[in-house]
Amino acid sequence: MASHTAVVAILVSNPALSALLVATLASSPTLRIRPFVSQLALSTYMRLAPVDLVVCDFDGDTPADRLTRDLRADLAIEHTAFRVIALASRIDAAIKTASLQAGIDEIIVKPMSPRYLLERVLSRLSRRAAPSAPLRRPTPLQWPANVIPLFGQAPQPQSPTT
Repeated sequence: MASHTAVVAILVSNPALSALLVATLASSPTLRIRPFVSQLALSTYMRLAPVDLVVCDFDGDTPADRLTRDLRADLAIEHTAFRVIALASRIDAAIKTASLQAGIDEIIVKPMSPRYLLERVLSRLSRRAAPSAPLRRPTPLQWPANVIPLFGQAPQPQSPTT
């Protein structure tokens, strides 16, 4: 059975950082990496195809909290169960509050090792909720006459036929 290939979208302000992150994350065979240069390009893609995780940046044109809120509020995006990892050059109370309100899953302080980001991405994706299977009622067991169950009720004796 083939394993699920997770789609990771990257939208960061620095093109060099974006290229480095794409190269590092692409080293994992379970990830499909999609780099973007603008919020418009990312939201357009997400309207057409599901994304499992978004890596975005607090530095740049669109801060990560606003980007996350906009993506989650976009009614044309059907798959809204994506995770968000934000990169920030500093973390203060305002960034923490904005991240919590926007639904950002994790903040990583820059500069960081790209390998560390790979570990965090794989960790976030492994925490993805498993699809819930419908609950089925167990069917009562029908024991043949020659079986004596060790646990549970004993079978009812059958009347001999004459």
